[in-house]
Amino acid sequence: MLKIRTAKVQDVKQIQKIIEFYANNKEMLHRSLNSIYENIQEYVVVENKDKIIACGALHVSWEDLAEIKALAVSKEFARQGIGRKIVKTLEKNAIKLGIYSTFALSFKPEFFKNLGYEVISREVLPQKIWSECINCHLFPDCGEIPLIKDLSINKTKKIKKKK
Repeated sequence: MLKIRTAKVQDVKQIQKIIEFYANNKEMLHRSLNSIYENIQEYVVVENKDKIIACGALHVSWEDLAEIKALAVSKEFARQGIGRKIVKTLEKNAIKLGIYSTFALSFKPEFFKNLGYEVISREVLPQKIWSECINCHLFPDCGEIPLIKDLSINKTKKIKKKK
């Protein structure tokens, strides 16, 4: 039985193990244990029989913008809609925070396009977002594609439901 929940510090090593599988295959960026511990409150995980099988994080970048990052699903559970469920959960978390735009930097832009994200120019995003890039081994030509989604449509739906 799959359960999506907020991550706990006890999950950090399992989170890193999932991320490292894809990072070692150059499909996403590495995340240090220290970085995951420091940002654990941003993460959600998917649990299956007390084992973490997927993760994702929502990082607030500015007053009206948050990044969906560190999205990874264990290989044996891939292509079952789990990544989609994590993104939807993180988007709901953004809306709860009053943020109505989420973006992702991805080596797999089609995944995000299928969820309503649009490819944008890097220059559209605030320069602050690229601070992590400087420490990346792939800098300056990593190949990640920036994508963004306007969540205000969901805000409108939410207001209509209240009436």
